[in-house]
Amino acid sequence: MIIKTLPVGPLQVNCYIVACPRTKKALIIDPGDEAQRILQLLEQEGLEPKMLVNTHGHFDHVGGNSLIVEKTGIEFCMHKEDLPLLKQASRQAASYGLPAVESPMPTRFLQNGDLLEIGDLSFEVIHTPGHSPGGICLYGQGHLFSGDSLFAGSIGRTDLPGGDMQQLLGHIRSQLMVLPESTVVHPGHGPESTIGAEQQSNPFVNGDYI
Repeated sequence: MIIKTLPVGPLQVNCYIVACPRTKKALIIDPGDEAQRILQLLEQEGLEPKMLVNTHGHFDHVGGNSLIVEKTGIEFCMHKEDLPLLKQASRQAASYGLPAVESPMPTRFLQNGDLLEIGDLSFEVIHTPGHSPGGICLYGQGHLFSGDSLFAGSIGRTDLPGGDMQQLLGHIRSQLMVLPESTVVHPGHGPESTIGAEQQSNPFVNGDYI
């Protein structure tokens, strides 16, 4: 599997380009900003974008949606519960003193258990609300793209509208911590980790915090 990581925008969101080595078809996860840079990397690597997924609707994860969808016409997917956040993205950005963020509406709504196929690759949608109502992770081929649900040594903040600490912890523990320890975790911000490392040292998920 081809994985390219691009930290984008003022909040350094990890945008992931995940591609099938045989077909060169690619999935774009969380193009938060710098859409032109993302498109240039796809072209340089000879990858064909087929789908765009937002792990959730916060403004810092959706800023590149508009240009990428406009230029490529690809399918745009997210969980329906975060549609209100997507619609309020410009207001969110303004509250941080950042330029307005506009996004088209999704062409497909994802649900827990859905499978996304990109060439020979397949990813399961895992709904992990708590950071936001429609937060999701993508799991496949021994890799977890965890959005802002799970970070290396931490979890997503739950003090924003729609956040719920107990809900998020419950889903992390019941749906993510049961994955194989070798699973590589690719979060929405910061460095990658593994499920095994988080089981051992993440104070939020191993019981030290709550």
